[in-house]
Amino acid sequence: MHLVVSNVRPWGTEPSDVVVTDGVVSAVVPAGTAAVPEGAEVVDGRGLLALPGFVNAHAHVDKSWWGQPWVSYGGEATTQGRIAHERAERDRYGIPSVASTTAVLRELLRHGTTATRTHVDVDLGVGLRGIEHVRAAAEDLGGAVEVDVVAFPQDGVVRRPGVLRLLDEAAAAGATHVGGLDPAGIDRDPVTQLDGLFEIAERRGVGVDVHLHDRGDLGAFQVELIVERTRRAGLHGKVTVSHGFALGELPAGRQEDLLDELRDAGIGWATVAPVGTAPLPWRGMRERGIPVGLGTDGIRDLWSPFGDGDLLRIALGFARLHGLRTDDDLTGAVRLATSSAAAFVGRDVHDLVVGAPGDLVLLDAENVPDALVRVPPRALVVSRGRVVARDGVVLV
Repeated sequence: MHLVVSNVRPWGTEPSDVVVTDGVVSAVVPAGTAAVPEGAEVVDGRGLLALPGFVNAHAHVDKSWWGQPWVSYGGEATTQGRIAHERAERDRYGIPSVASTTAVLRELLRHGTTATRTHVDVDLGVGLRGIEHVRAAAEDLGGAVEVDVVAFPQDGVVRRPGVLRLLDEAAAAGATHVGGLDPAGIDRDPVTQLDGLFEIAERRGVGVDVHLHDRGDLGAFQVELIVERTRRAGLHGKVTVSHGFALGELPAGRQEDLLDELRDAGIGWATVAPVGTAPLPWRGMRERGIPVGLGTDGIRDLWSPFGDGDLLRIALGFARLHGLRTDDDLTGAVRLATSSAAAFVGRDVHDLVVGAPGDLVLLDAENVPDALVRVPPRALVVSRGRVVARDGVVLV
C-alpha cells in the first residue's frame, strides 16, 4: 500500500513530498520529485505545515463521557475525594464501556493523535474489564490510534488486597506497564507499594508508570525510591513518573542532583502541564536527555469537566506555564507532543523521516511556533499511511 502526500512543509521546512509504503515513511523528497508507485493514493498537501502524529503520553480513555450528556462536577476536590466520588458514581454513567472509549479515541484522532499511552483502571470493582473495553475500542477504529495500556490502580494498591494480583494478571495479558499511585499519600506505605510493582515489572518484562501527586520533600523522597528500584530491577528506559509536581518545587541544588539521578536511571517524565503547578526544570531535563512527554490526562470525566483531546493545546499550556517565547523553545514544546515522545509508546523513532511510522498531521500555519500559539484545525490526519481524518471529520 502506498500513499504520497505531496507539497507539504515538514516542520516548516522546504516543500516536500512524503511517501508512505506499507505504513512506514519510505521517502521524503523535494516537492514534485516523488516517484509515484502504481496504484498509490496521492493527496495534495497544498503547501501546508506537516508534523508527525501527536503522541499522548498520559491519558485515561476508559473513563471519559465525551459525547454523552453533561455531568456536573461534584465530590471533594482532593485526590482521595475524587477517587471516592468516581467509585460512587461511575456505574451510573456506564463507565467503562466500549462506546465511551471509542468516542474519546475518535476525538483524539480528530485532533491528530495517532498513538497514546493510556492508564486504565484496574480495581476490585471493574477487574480487567476496562482494559478489555479499551482494546475493543482500538480495534473498532482499525488501529488508527495505537494504544499502549498501563494497568492503573486508581484506588490504591496496598490498601486494597487483591489489586497486586490484578496488576500481575494485566501484565501477563499484555499491558505494557503496571501503574502506581502516590505510594505514600494514598497507600501510606511507599516501600511495599513500589516493591510490589517493581517485582511484577521485573518478572513480567513490563514497565512501571507511577502517578505522583505528593508535593515537596515527600514527593521527592518517593522519586528517590523509584530511582533505587529502577536501578535494582534493571529497568533503565522502562519507568515513568507521571505528574511529579514535587520536582518543580525543590530547591535548585536538590533539583539538580535529582535530575542527575533520573538521567542515570533512565526514568522518563509525563506531564499535563496543569495551571497553578510549579514549572518543571525543563531545560535541565532536555540537556540531560531525560524523556519528557505530554498528555491530556482525563478528558471530561468524573475528575474534571475540562479537556478536549487536543494535544497541541496541551503543548501550548506547557509553553505558557514554562514562560517559553523563542521560536526554538516553542518548537521544542511541539516536539514534546510528537517526535520526542516516541519512547512513551514503544517506538524507536516517530518523525517525518524515512523508517518512521507513516503518521502525519497537516495544519494551515506559517511555521511551528505559529501552529502552537494559534492551535489551528487539523486539515488532514494520516495514521500508518491511511487518511483517517480530514477537516475535522474522522473517516474511520
